[in-house]
Amino acid sequence: MSFTLDEELRRIAEGVMARSLPKAEWTHAAHVGAAVWIIARCPELVPERDMPGLIRAYNEASGTPNTDTGGYHETITLASLRAAAFFLAGLPDGVPLHAACNALLDSPLGRRGWMLAHWSRERLFSVPARRGWVEPDLVPLPF
Repeated sequence: MSFTLDEELRRIAEGVMARSLPKAEWTHAAHVGAAVWIIARCPELVPERDMPGLIRAYNEASGTPNTDTGGYHETITLASLRAAAFFLAGLPDGVPLHAACNALLDSPLGRRGWMLAHWSRERLFSVPARRGWVEPDLVPLPF
């Protein structure tokens, strides 16, 4: 998926916050888009503090229970937020947010599975990693 307007990111982020985004629209690109919007356009939120609760509430409202095997995943969420913030900080001023999000999605840090270069599958998908932050066991994060 490629975004063409900043408005698309706003709609996704606001839909997650309001727990009204259709579940079918909560894709990998939408996760990245919501994170980018919240990092860049919601100064009242602290992403690492506030996104976990927003995602948990959205999951529950959309029929996805947050359990030890599904729903919210703390390590993936926090690593994704850190990666997005790191990527956005490296862009020149004035880049439209949708273009920044597309660039992130096209980069190694925006692709599905990027975390498996840092965490073993067993560690990343463990119950402790789902419940709380677990440090990488393969290669430290560069940010």
